[in-house]
Amino acid sequence: MSAALIADHLSKSFVTGAVRTEVLRGLSVEVQAGELTLVSGPSGCGKSTLLAILSALLRPDGGRAFALGQDLARLSPRERERFRLRHTGFVFQGFNLFPALDAIEQVALPLGYLGLDDATARRRATAALEEVGLASRMRLRPAELSGGEKQRVAIARALAKEPQLLFADEPTSALDAANGQIVIDTLHRIARTHGATVLCVSHDQRLISHADRVLAMEDGRILSDRRITAQAPA
Repeated sequence: MSAALIADHLSKSFVTGAVRTEVLRGLSVEVQAGELTLVSGPSGCGKSTLLAILSALLRPDGGRAFALGQDLARLSPRERERFRLRHTGFVFQGFNLFPALDAIEQVALPLGYLGLDDATARRRATAALEEVGLASRMRLRPAELSGGEKQRVAIARALAKEPQLLFADEPTSALDAANGQIVIDTLHRIARTHGATVLCVSHDQRLISHADRVLAMEDGRILSDRRITAQAPA
């Protein structure tokens, strides 16, 4: 089975004034569909940069990135935007919810950009919120939701697009242990039941036992690659 995501000798540096910082150093890895792959490591090790390159948000300085068989470097800016819209979902640390919209409106809103009519968008949004356990909370606005519920709304918003690729950047860092476990178990269940490729980056060590695979990063390189055999019940 071909990998859903491939990093082939990726390198990336950022320049601040006269200082050049090498963030990725010839990194290569393949990520499979139907799994939750966790990229773990300290802040500044290159985790989020790797995620940004594999999700077509950022171009590498060297090497190549492939997603769903597409060489991302060969896509024009418009094609990259279309690729992200059609094939990817994103979950971020800060939730990125609109204060004036209730949960079902938050989830349905992006579906309009996919060309779905209002009824279809609402049906998908309802199903996604039910899947993340928020059936009774879908008429509430962000101010009425807990941090864990806000993050599950964000996951539902990504899930409703039916993405093949789901990227999560520090999805639990603003949450307590109980809500963090709910969020990571939800992402893991999405990988299994939808066959999605879920790539999560985090320095939260609590998440390791809930992943299928853990890539430990440091100084722009992958230090270890291991599979987690014991799984918590979803």
